[in-house]
Amino acid sequence: MDFTKIAATNFNQHLKNNPYPGRGLVIGKSEVTQNWIIIYWIMGRSPNSRNRRFVSEGSVLRTEPIDYSKVKDPSLIIYEAMLELPDKYIVSNGDQTRTIYEGIQKGISFAETLAEREREPDAPNFTPRISGMLSLRDRKSLIFLSILKAIPIDTAYTDRFSFQPSLPQQGYGFGLTTYQGDGDPLPSFTGDPLLLPCQGSAEKILEVYWEALNTENRVSLAVKEVPPDGQRSRILIKNQF
Repeated sequence: MDFTKIAATNFNQHLKNNPYPGRGLVIGKSEVTQNWIIIYWIMGRSPNSRNRRFVSEGSVLRTEPIDYSKVKDPSLIIYEAMLELPDKYIVSNGDQTRTIYEGIQKGISFAETLAEREREPDAPNFTPRISGMLSLRDRKSLIFLSILKAIPIDTAYTDRFSFQPSLPQQGYGFGLTTYQGDGDPLPSFTGDPLLLPCQGSAEKILEVYWEALNTENRVSLAVKEVPPDGQRSRILIKNQF
């Protein structure tokens, strides 16, 4: 299997040449170190969606409004995007980050924590909820991914898809986005997680993904770098506004 070719094709078709993949996340392994890489980005077409940025506080990544007076509905745009527990690194595109965090604390599995959550209620798009978790417990690394999306024939109901891909080779990761591309309504992501590149340093990865996202619609992008021993992580951020 030609990992380089597949990852490059996915990157070019789904991100670089796609005006609106929406929000996205990737969990992978650095090409130049043994560190794990967690990528998360947000995009926006409306003033409400674009009126935000990433901020980090220690190991926590969250969104915040740029101009609080212009916020119309904070429920789907203001949330914690990355949280940590000992040997657990969580990322998602909504407040289900906290749902996963609290569930794992209680000993509930990643998939079970999302059993009661639904796709976002933003008709007619019904944006999928995408989530991921890197587990380094007992020196055994595992990646968990999930997408919750509306059933096409009846958007009142939610399909829940969970994935546990094999660990990627160094320089690659697995990712999900909310949409397949632009549209009205926006078409939800379909298929298995995408094999995507994680080549170069964390700083290089940040720049490569930022440059790939549509310049009109990109809002913020973050890269978390996690040492293989689960010691202190660091977060790099780039904001459009």
